[in-house]
This record gives sequence, structure tokens and C-alpha cells, in this order.
Amino acid sequence: MSELSGLPSSPAMAFTASDRPEAQFSRARLAKRYGSVPVEEADVIVALGGDGFMLETLHADLRRRTPVYGMNRGSVGFLMNDYDEDDLPARIAAAGQAVIHPLQMDAWNEAGEVTSGLAINEVSLLRQTRQSAKLRISVDGKVRLDELTCDGCLVATPAGSTAYNLSAHGPIIPLDAKVLALTPISAFRPRRWRGALLPHQAKVTFEVLEPEKRPVSAVADSLEVRRISRVDVHERRDVALTMLFDAGRSFEERVLSEQFAS
Repeated sequence: MSELSGLPSSPAMAFTASDRPEAQFSRARLAKRYGSVPVEEADVIVALGGDGFMLETLHADLRRRTPVYGMNRGSVGFLMNDYDEDDLPARIAAAGQAVIHPLQMDAWNEAGEVTSGLAINEVSLLRQTRQSAKLRISVDGKVRLDELTCDGCLVATPAGSTAYNLSAHGPIIPLDAKVLALTPISAFRPRRWRGALLPHQAKVTFEVLEPEKRPVSAVADSLEVRRISRVDVHERRDVALTMLFDAGRSFEERVLSEQFAS
């Protein structure tokens, strides 16, 4: 559940913005009004953009893990607060925090080289050509699906369950549920398989079948590895990232509302 941010009433703020003109314009106005410090000296990072820029900001600050308060200057803005220039320090001090844990992706290509990355939303495997992908899926070392013929498959965090996972008809997961979503993307065989909910400590392994004929890429948020042969995915509970949401508009409330959206 959300707790108060615990930040001072006048937090030191670093303003960052996406490349969109409206985001850059807002950054200049807010920095002039409230003052801006370097990210390394900030109590909070104010990110101006859309959901993609929120993910970029969290990734860029993985070492310091400064709380991030987003304001929507993009399109979707599910992870962002409404844009309002007034009383910003007070809003941030009164904000609730949502703590999320990313996924670790370890992806091996056909040459046996491994690439690792963190995913805040999801790790997805996607077919690279017109040919469908064929995947074998194991959970904690036990094969659970010998062969999945599909456009792809993904593992989503609770924070990412309302993103690509939801578009692929996966379940919406409350932030404190301690489960992961394993969701197929356009499954062809077995046709009726709709995915699974897994304990958050589960380790998922994907093996690519017929990789030369049916090449597959693996994506951890914005990091893509092409022509992979195997991918391991598990939650990094030791990494905690904090997003801040206005009082009354907590992440939990957004997730609940999304489940009743028409």
C-alpha cells in the first residue's frame, strides 16, 4: 500500500523532461519558478513527459534510486500525475509512494553471448519475422509448456501489468500482490492457453525452438537483444524504485479504476 513520501516540505527538486516541446517548455517554467538542482543533489526528480519517459528516468537513476514524481506532458500518462504548476513542493511532500521491483533479464544469443538488463514493466519475447515463434517455458526448472506457438510471450511486473500485458489480455495485478504475470502474445497453439500468475520469486526460462527458422528477440523495457536462444527472467527484490503519486490518486487507486474502465 502507498505510504507518504517522507520528503521535506521544501524538497530539493531536479527537473527532467522528454524531447517533446511541451515537456521542455514546462521544464523551463518550473525550474525558473522553483529552482532546479542537479539530479545527484536532488531529494526528488520531477519527470515531465509520458510513461516512456518515466521508465527512462527510473532506469537512469538506478544507482541513487531517488524518488520520481512524474507530471504528464506526454500521451498516456498512466504512471504520471496531472500537470499543475501550482504548490508543487506541497504536493510532493503530501504524495504517496509506490515502491516497485524490476525484473532481471538474462538473454543468450545464438553465439552463446549473454546480455543482461532490468525491466520495470515487462520482459517480452517477440517473433522477428513472418514466422511464428516456438517457445518452451519452464518455471523454477520444471517444464510447464513444451511448445508454445505464438507471436511472443511476456513476464510482467505488477507495475507493468497495465501496459503491454493488458494489451495482450493479461491480468491487472495490484502492486502489493507479490505475483508476476506470464502472458502469451497471440497464442496459436495451445490456442486456449491464456497465461499464468506466478509467485514473485519464480524464475522463468524461455527456450527458443527452431531459432534459425523462427528467430526471436527479447526486450527488457527499451533494451532489445535479437536472435536469442534462451532467456531467464526473475524479480530483483533487492532493487527498490520509488514513484510518487498525488494524494487520492495512488497507484493502487489507478489500478483498481483501470479494472472498471469501459
